[in-house]
Amino acid sequence: MKQRKIGIIGLGAVGKNCAYALALSGLADELLLVDIKADKVAAECQDLRDCMSYCPHPVEVNVADYGDLGDCDIIVNAVGNMPLLLESMDRLDELHFNIAQVNDFVPKIMAGGFHGVFINISNPCDIITHQVAKLAGLPKGQVFGTGTGLDSSRLIALLHQQTGIAHRSITALMMGEHGASIMVPWSQVSFGSKSLANLEASGDPRFRFDHWGFRKKAEENAYLVLRGKHCTEYGICTTLLRTVELVVHDQKAIQPASMELCGEYGVTGINAGVPCIIGKNGVEEIVEYDLPESELAEFHACCNNIRKNMTMDDAVIMD
Repeated sequence: MKQRKIGIIGLGAVGKNCAYALALSGLADELLLVDIKADKVAAECQDLRDCMSYCPHPVEVNVADYGDLGDCDIIVNAVGNMPLLLESMDRLDELHFNIAQVNDFVPKIMAGGFHGVFINISNPCDIITHQVAKLAGLPKGQVFGTGTGLDSSRLIALLHQQTGIAHRSITALMMGEHGASIMVPWSQVSFGSKSLANLEASGDPRFRFDHWGFRKKAEENAYLVLRGKHCTEYGICTTLLRTVELVVHDQKAIQPASMELCGEYGVTGINAGVPCIIGKNGVEEIVEYDLPESELAEFHACCNNIRKNMTMDDAVIMD
């Protein structure tokens, strides 16, 4: 049987928890850990090895360098600079640091012959994902970011809290920038087989939502976590775990991801969070919802903001 190999770059709070979640899941047979801090990556590697006796699946865990990742099935980029983010609570402040990192290591990885799926978590997610894709030169879809996947989970959690309906019976997502200009396509929200519009018309108070307030609350909950524990861990690691599962098992399920737009929703040349069909080849299709004009305009405003932010660093590759 084919042995699945996953590389994780960056062993901060996000990267190390992604490694631990993947070790417990059985989705990988081998984890390769890469970090610029030799003592840190060695410690995380040993800590994971120490838990293997009680894990449900045997997983080989090793320290690696960029050139060792060529035969990975999936690579996860989780590099970041948490002090910068905590100082300003603005994901854009990680741009210069993270762009310099990917500009350094992506060519080294590709020189090793990598041809698998590259998933980006690092912020600002849409811009960094765009940069990784341009540097890697892989077929379209094999490089994508977690994007608004975590934001969508936060939105569903809020909808669950008000309605009491199970998370998995709620269909909802956030689109656009994984950042301040994110938007909610309320026209696509449904509970079971009933649309939100239908339920709102029924008069049931559970389905009366302050649209702006809910969007803002979903965004604010990210910073509630950051302020309280100085990192985000469980939400993003579960988002990554689910994404890897879609790829490994070729599930072809729809999930929000940061993907390059080539005319979809009337946008070209940037990455943004959109619903995607994800399978063994990464993003295999962008799903285009029939958005009303007001929501489409809001999405375009998000995309314009991403495009503007791309000009903040001269190293960003523009189309």
